[in-house]
Amino acid sequence: MSAIAWTAAGSLAAWLWLLLCQGFFWRTDVRLPRRTEPDAWPSVCVVVPARDEAAVLADSLPSLLAQDYPGRAEIFLIDDGSSDGTGELARELARRHGGLPLTVASPGEPPAGWTGKLWAVRHGIDLARARDPEYLLLTDADIAHAPDSLQEQVAAARTGGFDVVSQMARLRVESLWERLVVPAFVYFFAQLYPFRRIGKKGTRTAAAAGGCVLLRAEAAERARIPDAIRHAVIDDVALARAVKGGGGHIWLGLAERVDSVRPYPRLSDLWRMVSRSAYAQLRHNPLVLAGTVVGLALVYLVPPLAVVAGLACGHPASAVIGGIAWLVMTGTYAPMLRYYRQPLWLAPLLPFTAFLYLLMTVDSAVQHYRGRGAAWKGRTYTRPDTVPDEG
Repeated sequence: MSAIAWTAAGSLAAWLWLLLCQGFFWRTDVRLPRRTEPDAWPSVCVVVPARDEAAVLADSLPSLLAQDYPGRAEIFLIDDGSSDGTGELARELARRHGGLPLTVASPGEPPAGWTGKLWAVRHGIDLARARDPEYLLLTDADIAHAPDSLQEQVAAARTGGFDVVSQMARLRVESLWERLVVPAFVYFFAQLYPFRRIGKKGTRTAAAAGGCVLLRAEAAERARIPDAIRHAVIDDVALARAVKGGGGHIWLGLAERVDSVRPYPRLSDLWRMVSRSAYAQLRHNPLVLAGTVVGLALVYLVPPLAVVAGLACGHPASAVIGGIAWLVMTGTYAPMLRYYRQPLWLAPLLPFTAFLYLLMTVDSAVQHYRGRGAAWKGRTYTRPDTVPDEG
């Protein structure tokens, strides 16, 4: 066989391994586990870190205020130095909509060694502790919850004995670039952190989705959350690792009625979302970066290139092997597109999207070495903490 055919065979072997041996990451049936109503509903405090979120708050905060929760629950929105009136808007929404009690507070600028979000979370948890809640719901300011969302998550946590129940909010998919990039973002995340492995005790795989994390207060105190992860840019994965490392039981799955209302209409918006933390995920290691680039090229780019090269050069073996690998890739992506209610003709375009992610990852490294680090909403973290190695 030609060198092209051998390379395509390597890609096909990688895809067969991913299909069968990576926790069935491509399946999208990991939803809230079996749950029954508790005899007595535990108290919950909702902590919402918010920085310059006035544009989305009117679409998200009312859904929290309107939670139909049988037990005691209240909301702490922590205004992290906003300049757009986020705190004032939150108070106005509470006056207008009523519902759960809302406290708006501001912790001031984060001290050295803290990311702004985690400093806000710390302030919110400190306020919540005065109420002695059994659970904390950490949710982002751009997340909208169905009226029974809190009730369902608490029931799942109590029934399954979970210290963390986290749902990957369904991200907005409306613009062309959102359709191309967003479902792939969740697909790649699940490939790196297979949901089925996360929920199993005794496994090292741990992750959470920062937009919606129900955390048992006792587990948070035992794992020293958020102090132990205070400078983590990828804070959701760091939180899950800290809890699981302390013996906690965690669960992560796809949401059915928890949605992000934040728009990413342009490619530049999505590019910033990915590149701000991609190199942190690789532990700022140039060798890991090089291996990632080679791996992405082998797994995602080689199959279509082998088909084109095989047909153009008269090497049918290359075209056939590359085509089979491309077909397996397409088949594993189709369930995520169905979950996002997108047309299946987008599935064969995954190599193009993967190429974009490759460029975003390289750009993340370039920004790091230029001293810009992870930048988000006016703050730059030049040397952000990283999550521990998955493998």
